[in-house]
Amino acid sequence: MTDTPAETVNPSFRGDVTVDLVKHSAADSDVLWAARVSTAGEQSLAELSKDPERSKGLINYLMRDRHGSPFEHNSMTFFISAPIFVFREFMRHRVGWSYNEESGRYRELQPVFYVPGQDRKLVQEGRPGKYVFVDGSPAQHKVVSDAMEDSYRRSYETYQEMLAAGIAREVARAVLPVGLFSSMYATCNARSLMHFLGLRTQHELATVPSFPQREIEMVGERMEEHWAGLMPLTHAAFNKNGRVAP
Repeated sequence: MTDTPAETVNPSFRGDVTVDLVKHSAADSDVLWAARVSTAGEQSLAELSKDPERSKGLINYLMRDRHGSPFEHNSMTFFISAPIFVFREFMRHRVGWSYNEESGRYRELQPVFYVPGQDRKLVQEGRPGKYVFVDGSPAQHKVVSDAMEDSYRRSYETYQEMLAAGIAREVARAVLPVGLFSSMYATCNARSLMHFLGLRTQHELATVPSFPQREIEMVGERMEEHWAGLMPLTHAAFNKNGRVAP
């Protein structure tokens, strides 16, 4: 029998996502020593102490000609807080990624829900494969906010009622919507992150267009900010070569 909730908590609503870089082993020099072992063998270890700025041409060459494996010898772990529907899209990215997500079986889920902000485009125009999203009117934003908040409140009240009746968390959670916020650790290397960004962000420098859902793009943008600070030469080469993963 599960513990009875101590008190009813009022839901909260938010329109943002958060991404924290919790640990990393990632630098431009990682690309260089991994690449130069092909020609220098054990002498490639000398790259660990060299200024990678001297070899940014090599990084650009590797990116341009899609020699991808040298970009895998690094690691970044992010702590991400976002709606569940974002994670369901996120976990389609399997190669080079590791995930551990908050569990609704083992803890009582908190009533934090996603409601789009005023800058979120609401209206889809066109046909599948050739549609665009445009801004919604104030009235449409009100419809979305009111409907979502009402639905979220009712579903969380039902969840709490079942927990109070002794229903297992893993059963009671079935009434909660995909707009509920969850959290997870996601670990990747630069190559897998570049593949993610190529598909999940829109960018003026991208040679292959992508049409991601805005919410997962928000996560991608924040991850990219962290990565660009860690590996600026690699990030610059990614942009210079059309934002296509090598």
